Amino acid sequence: MRGAVIHAPGDVRFETLDDPRILHPTDAIIRTAVTCVCGSDLWPYRGVEAIGDPHPMGHEYVGFVEEVGSEVTSVKPGQFVVGSFATSDNTCANCRNGWQSNCLHREFMSTCQADYVRIPNAQGTLVATDEHPADEFLPGLLAVSDVMGTGWYAALAAEVKPGCTAVVVGDGAVGLCGVIAARELGAERIIAMSRHEPRQNLAREFGATDIVAERGDEGIARVKDLTGGIGAESVLECVGTAEAMQQALQSARPGGNVGFVGVPHEVAIDGQELFFSHVGLRGGPAPVRRYLPDLMDRVLTGRINPGKVFDLTLPLDQVAEGYQAMDERRAIKALLTP
Repeated sequence: MRGAVIHAPGDVRFETLDDPRILHPTDAIIRTAVTCVCGSDLWPYRGVEAIGDPHPMGHEYVGFVEEVGSEVTSVKPGQFVVGSFATSDNTCANCRNGWQSNCLHREFMSTCQADYVRIPNAQGTLVATDEHPADEFLPGLLAVSDVMGTGWYAALAAEVKPGCTAVVVGDGAVGLCGVIAARELGAERIIAMSRHEPRQNLAREFGATDIVAERGDEGIARVKDLTGGIGAESVLECVGTAEAMQQALQSARPGGNVGFVGVPHEVAIDGQELFFSHVGLRGGPAPVRRYLPDLMDRVLTGRINPGKVFDLTLPLDQVAEGYQAMDERRAIKALLTP
């Protein structure tokens, strides 16, 4: 098969790889219908995360089941399935408590920018649609496998409730999906922090009521101006940098909550500052599997369309251009078609 391999910062190649095969009775093999580049893939691409030896890339996927292991009965060959970037058996104590991304048998997906993918823990990870979805739904279903599920978790972790004011820090795919989530959960006012006009427009389309282009202290002051001087009840941090975290924490009002889903890089929390702020903080890898049935239904019924975050579509063999376009902010998110 063919797939993306990262060799060094800025060096992603499309190569011939070994076909995946069933290694454990809990595995499945899928043929990808569409896949994509994630904003978190840019950390190693930019040299912020160590790469080590060349290795495949990608953790978002939807596709058709080709083969299943002997212990997989929840899906069968021929079905269209959506999964999570974090696999889970969906039966351990952590899964039963709703934290499938902390499954005791968790494996993080990392080979999905390819024609075929092996899915560990397939029994608990994959959710099949009733029938093969029309092509128009594929981008939205792909978004559900990570960025929409992650934005949803950010909103829940920030305790977005009907009638509240929510601030979304970050205008990438996760932040934009966080806007959708905040709207769906009933936020009356949604303040999207964005400096880029196309992303601002999409945020408004998704439900943002206000746009704040300022950053740092100026951005925090602007949020305070919009919220009676005290900040928002709910803040979604969808970037992962120290600046974004500081902006999120200081944009929340006393008694408010920050949900952080950007993978932290050089983020340090001042315990004294957090203590005296009365701000709650929760985050981590989103338990996407918990939300899959609900979010898939919202996509297939047309209630939400997170697939609009894909503003660049390329054949899989042009995956390197997808990385470059996202790195240069010429694209929000690149969809890849095998």
